[in-house]
Amino acid sequence: MPTLLIYQGYKFFFYANDHPPMHVHVVKAGKWAKIELGSMRVVYSSFKSSEMRVVRMLLARHQNEFQEAWNDWFQR
Repeated sequence: MPTLLIYQGYKFFFYANDHPPMHVHVVKAGKWAKIELGSMRVVYSSFKSSEMRVVRMLLARHQNEFQEAWNDWFQR
């Protein structure tokens, strides 16, 4: 499970055997979300809206590096 970022308890990762479309999983304190990287579409989230604002801000800030990590991992 490649970890992409841990920030203020939010852990961004994807699974080593994950599948398209390109997406990340985010967990913190028993809550989680799945978000597509290209469109930033939230597939699922149990976070409060205030927590999702933080998640979206971090995704926007790191979107390119997360996409590069996905491509590097799955094109090996």
